Amino acid sequence: MEIKILGPGCANCYKLGETVKKVVAQLGIQADIVHIKDMKEIFKYTQLTPGLLINGKLKHSGFPLPSEDRIRNILIEELIQK
Repeated sequence: MEIKILGPGCANCYKLGETVKKVVAQLGIQADIVHIKDMKEIFKYTQLTPGLLINGKLKHSGFPLPSEDRIRNILIEELIQK
């Protein structure tokens, strides 16, 4: 699974990244997690940060940040679709 955190490097972007890493570890799934900070790249997907991109699909952007449960549901849905 490819997960990208979209954001310029603000506290909320890092918080989203840490929450995603925590949920990935809890689920025991393999995922490449990267933080995209380049605004040109971010704007290809959204103008609201932070954003959460999973396997090339925008799953969340802006506020409020998704909860651990919401992120867990998003990841499980993505796993089921494979």
